[in-house]
Amino acid sequence: MTLSHRNAPCFHATTPCPTATPPPTKTARWRQRTRGIAALLLGMALAGCVQVTVHGDPHARAHRPEPMSNSPTLRVATYNASLYTDAAGGLVRQLEADESHARKIAAVLQRVRPDIVLLNEFDYDPAGRAATLFQQNYLDVAQPGGGEALHYPYRYLAPVNTGVQSGLDLDRNGQAGGEGRDRGNDAWGYGLHPGQYGMLVLSQYPIDAAQVRTFQQLKWNAMPGARAPRDPQTGAAWYPPAIWSQLRLSSKSHWDVPIDTPLGIVHLLAAHPTPPVFDGAENRNGLRNADEIRLWAEYISPGSTPWLCDDRGRCGGLAGDARFVIVGDYNADPDDGDGEPGAIAQLLDNPRVNAGFVPRSRGAAERATGRGIPRAGDVASHTGDFGPKGGTLRLDYVLPSNDLDVSDGGVFWPASGEPDSDIAEASDHHLVWLDLTPRR
Repeated sequence: MTLSHRNAPCFHATTPCPTATPPPTKTARWRQRTRGIAALLLGMALAGCVQVTVHGDPHARAHRPEPMSNSPTLRVATYNASLYTDAAGGLVRQLEADESHARKIAAVLQRVRPDIVLLNEFDYDPAGRAATLFQQNYLDVAQPGGGEALHYPYRYLAPVNTGVQSGLDLDRNGQAGGEGRDRGNDAWGYGLHPGQYGMLVLSQYPIDAAQVRTFQQLKWNAMPGARAPRDPQTGAAWYPPAIWSQLRLSSKSHWDVPIDTPLGIVHLLAAHPTPPVFDGAENRNGLRNADEIRLWAEYISPGSTPWLCDDRGRCGGLAGDARFVIVGDYNADPDDGDGEPGAIAQLLDNPRVNAGFVPRSRGAAERATGRGIPRAGDVASHTGDFGPKGGTLRLDYVLPSNDLDVSDGGVFWPASGEPDSDIAEASDHHLVWLDLTPRR
């Protein structure tokens, strides 16, 4: 079926979607900012005092003022939205109806109003229908508990490995494929249908789709010193050579998405490594998680990386002077949980990463106390709650390059009884955001 131009899905977009209002010019944006500053000053004068905002306070996010300086500010966020279904096309069908979960996710985004956001666990469909529905029926409509409508003229989505059948017996149960979880375990990344747990980038600024790099098909064994799982009983390689030689590293994909922002080109480095659980003593998921994280550590580090080839055959890492922000649900806590020790430290301790600002929330600290699970790390920095056994952990990250400063940030996780607590419980993860400015 041929879609009309008016209703055609807009993805991999470098121009506004056909139904979108064109974004304001840079001159218009600066005029809007000037008017906003003037209005803010007038309001302060009338009030006779200045209200101090709690650092990262979600209640201050509905109508965020522009910074009172000449430096542009870029708000970048990551959010595991849990917008997935177990059936192919299920998310499209849900979004065509009045889906309360999606309305709460949209409300959170309307409250925080990030300029750029990565949504993890947003099912991929080749036509981009789910992304169009989410924008038109949810973000473009003011939601209960949210703020004003929020329009993103630009988006990026692409295929992922989850649910794509490998044709191989990856879980060593004696058969390739099968039904249910057996089928999911033999996909390149666990999933019950192609595109489950996909990714979606939404942006207020143009995306240079021609320069996007994806690493969906990069082989795990291409990484020097890859953490190949071994049979703990025999010490032999857990994957036979015929499988190890084909196995993909990324459980979903790794995307380098260049975006033309007021701070210049910023490379959004997006990923969602596999959880380091749901395996056996061989720890194949834990080891894969650590090497998925290592991919970005290698990508941003100096030195030759001829093995690091994207899906178009272009090899090598990111330029040394490029600005970037690493975003996503990395399924790795710095101090707690089931991940490989030091997995996320590969990014947090990387000299090209500015990880000094740690987003926090009152809700995370409250929930961790209620769970009563001993933790070595800072529970206020946790980004999700995974039940009575899993407890709270810090899994979601926004990590800028060291040529960017952080002026504010937080985790959208209000304490119980606060006005936003209802919409914040839409997912088991919580949105993480940072306000970024050029480093002086």
